[in-house]
Amino acid sequence: MDSVQTAGYFGEFGGSFIPPELQEVMDYLTEQFEKYKNDPEFVQEFQYYLREYVGRENPLTYAQHLTEKLGGAKIYLKREDLNHTGSHKINNVLGQILLAKRMGAKRIIAETGAGQHGVATATVCAMFDMDCTIYMGAEDTRRQALNVFRMELLGAKVVAVDKGQGRLKDAVDEALGDLVQNYRNTFYLLGSAVGPHPFPTMVKHFQSVISEESKRQIMEKEGRLPTAVLACAGGGSNAIGSFAHYIDEPSVRLIGVEPDQAPTLSEGVPGILHGFKCLVLLDENGEPRKTYSIAAGLDYPGIGPEHSHLKTSGRAEYYTVTNEEVLNAFQVLSKTEGIIPALESAHAVAYALKLAPELSRDDILIVNLSGRGDKDVEQVFHMLQNQ
Repeated sequence: MDSVQTAGYFGEFGGSFIPPELQEVMDYLTEQFEKYKNDPEFVQEFQYYLREYVGRENPLTYAQHLTEKLGGAKIYLKREDLNHTGSHKINNVLGQILLAKRMGAKRIIAETGAGQHGVATATVCAMFDMDCTIYMGAEDTRRQALNVFRMELLGAKVVAVDKGQGRLKDAVDEALGDLVQNYRNTFYLLGSAVGPHPFPTMVKHFQSVISEESKRQIMEKEGRLPTAVLACAGGGSNAIGSFAHYIDEPSVRLIGVEPDQAPTLSEGVPGILHGFKCLVLLDENGEPRKTYSIAAGLDYPGIGPEHSHLKTSGRAEYYTVTNEEVLNAFQVLSKTEGIIPALESAHAVAYALKLAPELSRDDILIVNLSGRGDKDVEQVFHMLQNQ
């Protein structure tokens, strides 16, 4: 294994399995990320925009009514839904656009599933006056038509990808193809903790603000660490951000929640997908398996390499929930707390609804509410009408 591939590994997972010309781009990106991530001026600018543009820090809200209804552990909600653009995605895109600016990039490309990463990317591109192209599966453009309009309103070009299943994996394929063709002037702003090194490390770095805040907030509110931190897991960006500052706290359970029709961490095997090694769902021909989730952002046959390592090492636990459980959680949180969650986030809520009653009143759960549900209300309306 050469020196390039020893970088960016989490146990056996991660690395960089890409064409040589693209590896040069990744090596340069790694060099620039390492140069700037702790640079005082860069950090100051990142923190300025997190505060003044994103609206951080966001609250750690005690879900009193939900806690009382379930009769077990105390439930706190980390409110990424209150960020500008409505999800955790803005944390990472802000960090990456500031890096792209320093690298002299003029053109930004990105992939998106549910559209929240696309909206966040289009938002910062408008803010920093950069050309923006977003790749989105054709099926997802239909499911998330409102987010497509938002991206276009913000000045982005949205390319509907009708290859394969027309979903997130296919959008990633197209974005990587674009980067191979245009790497000299294009910055690929990857939305999840996946892809070749340094993307998983970089996305975790910018998303770790979630757990940095929640750890401080829970100590202020309860004087101790939580029993468990829960987050939905698709590609893995909100989950790794939620887990980051607790990974070295063995008393804290880390729980990722997947769709039962895209159970990567429950049923995946080691394989290479999109230039990195991870647990991946494969069909009988050894190809990435077709997946489905009512939450477009979780519809991916792989997972970030660090999640793959956390699973196989036993540090984190991963469970699946059904569409019915997710729809129920979507409604329960709305009715008990007046908070409509994204369908992605509702996966974590669904597992909390099962876990909290099994625990004592002395236990504490932090559920990462990765996004708000405005984008999903119409879809849920039709699903409930057809039940």
